[in-house]
Amino acid sequence: MVAPSVKGLNCPNCGAAIQLRSGELALTVACSSCGAILDAKDPNLRVLQEFKGRMRWTPLIPLGTRAKLKGDPYEVIGFQVRGIRVDDTDYFWREYLLWNPYKGFRYITEYDGHWNDVVVLRRMPVETGGRQPVVEYLGEKFKHFQTADASTAFVLGEFPWEVRLGDKAQTRDFVSPPHILSEETTKDETTWSVGTYVSPQYIWETFQLPGKPPAPRGVYANEPDPNAGSAGALGRMFGVFAILLFVMFLVRVVTARSELVFRQDYSVSSHDADSTAFVTPIFALKGHTSNVRLTIDTDLSNNWAYFNLALINDQNGTAYDFGREVSYYTGYDEDGRWTEGSTLDRATIPSVPAGQYYLRVQPELGNDNPSPLGFRITVQRDVPRVTFFAAVLGLLAIPPLFAAFRHHAFEQMRWRESDYAPTSDDE
Repeated sequence: MVAPSVKGLNCPNCGAAIQLRSGELALTVACSSCGAILDAKDPNLRVLQEFKGRMRWTPLIPLGTRAKLKGDPYEVIGFQVRGIRVDDTDYFWREYLLWNPYKGFRYITEYDGHWNDVVVLRRMPVETGGRQPVVEYLGEKFKHFQTADASTAFVLGEFPWEVRLGDKAQTRDFVSPPHILSEETTKDETTWSVGTYVSPQYIWETFQLPGKPPAPRGVYANEPDPNAGSAGALGRMFGVFAILLFVMFLVRVVTARSELVFRQDYSVSSHDADSTAFVTPIFALKGHTSNVRLTIDTDLSNNWAYFNLALINDQNGTAYDFGREVSYYTGYDEDGRWTEGSTLDRATIPSVPAGQYYLRVQPELGNDNPSPLGFRITVQRDVPRVTFFAAVLGLLAIPPLFAAFRHHAFEQMRWRESDYAPTSDDE
């Protein structure tokens, strides 16, 4: 195939120079000076439509700019601005028509700083219905994003079809980031194209444009989530650590002694804490340094009690002081029986060396009930604690949960501009 030569003509409307880069393939050309749309097949460039638009746009990629895309050279030969109206608001995007005499046409589109490299499909994708239609192309599934009526607001350069200001088409977009499938239907035909999201910096470097590209605004329909990969990797890493932690917990449960070293029932009736204080018999804590769990099980009912406690080493006097409060209330209301608190309380002292120990106990009774307080004190040695492993698991879950939240927020922003925008009860 021989590359067509550039054909130079003049606009019959304003006299400005017109260049036809795609040769015989051009059907219409829009004058860059006056905006008139001309018949490229007419030797005299008959005026098909004069520019009567309210706004003029300057392409960020000038007509005639050349660049290599996918290893093939292309030249920008056409530019058009198209838009849709949603809730009385106009949204415009820009399309750049690129031409290679051996590869044909392709497009670069831009909306709010988001860019896509677009090619026309040669075969139709397969569509399945439903509340949110899905189309499949080359094994990839695309979800329906939006249906709208698009119109042409501005054109420059040449096109291989008869373009007019005000041209209308129904568009349907389907997304599978970083790709987007678009269907355009006019009264004459239906065409499908596939776009691939590219960064603004890629466009600027590829077309060697001066300065810096405009920063993207918001989240575009097929913009890939930059955090999606990290969210998945963190999730998989969390799964591995969770399994290891569970294995460690099972080993701890199997190897823990959970030895009962002391149990005794007591009863006190005085509300004077000094008169109710006592010490327990001495008991032995054996084995390596590990935790000690103390359980207080009471017969409280609609009352409370406070226990000043100390675990004391009988040989060297080392004391572990702590206090525990137990309260339990119950009653009835219009919803039935209710309860608050518990008759039982537990405390765990970590890292207690082996030795001979006793407890100093000083109960303080509530004044709500004069009845004697009965309670049982139980001491266990080397008891596995679920709370430690649960706390570690919770800390490990923070990074993947945060990444998942960011991914969810990104997707919410993406679909907010679609026909399936998330809504709240307030909205």
